[in-house]
Amino acid sequence: MKKLFCVLAILCLFSLEGFSQDVRLNVYGSYVFADKFDSYWDVGNNYYYEGRIEDGFQWGGGIEYVVNDMIGVEVLYLRQDTNSPTRYSYSGFVDRRTNFDLGINYILVAPSRYFKAPSGNLEGFFGVMAGVVIADLYNPDNGNENNATKMAWGVKGGGIMWGSERVGLKVQAQLLSAVQSVGGGFYFGTGGAGAGVNSYSSIYQFSLGGGLVFKLN
Repeated sequence: MKKLFCVLAILCLFSLEGFSQDVRLNVYGSYVFADKFDSYWDVGNNYYYEGRIEDGFQWGGGIEYVVNDMIGVEVLYLRQDTNSPTRYSYSGFVDRRTNFDLGINYILVAPSRYFKAPSGNLEGFFGVMAGVVIADLYNPDNGNENNATKMAWGVKGGGIMWGSERVGLKVQAQLLSAVQSVGGGFYFGTGGAGAGVNSYSSIYQFSLGGGLVFKLN
């Protein structure tokens, strides 16, 4: 799934290259707020997990083709290293608590609509995002590692202040989420010997930040 998405994203960008007005390199840094999650999938046996994804710093970058004055299409990567204190119970593991190490990777395609100010130094934008989230989870209690890939979506909005013809400062708000309904939600490998919890629990990550924009052509 990851490989197919990356190939489609690259083909999409190359197909737009001949029509692009600008090619931009975007470098991102944002503060991501914490988010709670829970799942109670077997009430009779008291199987559940609940916890939170801690807040932290998210970084990344992307290549954007601005097709015309109003439309841009970006392929971007975002990364957050954080922790997830989680309480869970299932199959002999009763009311366990673990502070997981969690790495969250987003690979997204993001079309945006731009709105230029009359002065020409300011640009507003609003965009949507779609792609995949890749979660790398480590359990410090037993040394187990696991990862999962899910579909992801998001929205963003903000503005760019151009300090020169080639360099601008971007400020934006952003919401990213893993899709719950496709093959389960977020995955937490909490047990040992191949056991784990794989149930429905979406995550919603809201962030504030921005970065720098460089025109490459």
